[in-house]
Amino acid sequence: MPNTDAAFGFRPVQHLDGSPWNGKVTMYYVPSTYGTAIFVGDPVIADADAGAAGVTVNGIDVEGMPSIIAGTGTSTQTRGVVVGFLPNQANLEQLHKPASQARIALVCDAPDVVYEVQEDSDGGAIAAASVGMNADMITYAAGRTLTGRSLMEIDSSGVLSTTAQWRVLGLSKRPGNILGSFAKWLVVLNEHSFKTTTGE
Repeated sequence: MPNTDAAFGFRPVQHLDGSPWNGKVTMYYVPSTYGTAIFVGDPVIADADAGAAGVTVNGIDVEGMPSIIAGTGTSTQTRGVVVGFLPNQANLEQLHKPASQARIALVCDAPDVVYEVQEDSDGGAIAAASVGMNADMITYAAGRTLTGRSLMEIDSSGVLSTTAQWRVLGLSKRPGNILGSFAKWLVVLNEHSFKTTTGE
C-alpha cells in the first residue's frame, strides 16, 4: 500500500551512536512579540535576544533564558526541534504556541540526535540513491492547532550532495513505510548552531 500523507514535523528517535533518544530538552523562551505560531516538531533557530530582566511566563522567570523563533527552509543555524511546551496555566488544553503569545518551549537541541520526518514528494519522491545526501526543509508551514503538531517536512526536490540543512541517513523502518511518495526518513542536522564557532 502507498504511504499515507501525514506530516508530523521532526520527531527525535535516537542518537547517532544508535542509542534511543534520552528525552533531554532545554527550556527556551518565545516572546509575545514574535508573531508566528510554533508547533511540536518545528525546527527552531536562536533569536537575537534572551529573556529580559523582570519578565515571567506563567510565573517562571525567563531572565537570561535563550529565546527562539521558527526555522525556515533557508535557516543555516538551526538550534533544535520543539518537543513540547510548559503548560499555559490560562489554557491547559493549548498544545502549541499561538502567534504573539509568550511560551516556554522544550527543545531537543543536542546536535547528534536523529529525527524521523516525512518527505513532501513535491517534484518526485526521494530515491534510495539519495541516502547519504543532504536536504533542506520546506518553507515554514503552520501546524495543526487541534493536535499541536507541526506540518514541516523535508524538501524531496532539493536533495543534494552539496551543503544543506539535513543529512538523509536512511528510510525509517516503521511498519508499512516504503520508498515513494510521503516516505518517512531518518535525518540528522548538518547545520546545527552548536557545530559552528560563529555566535548568533
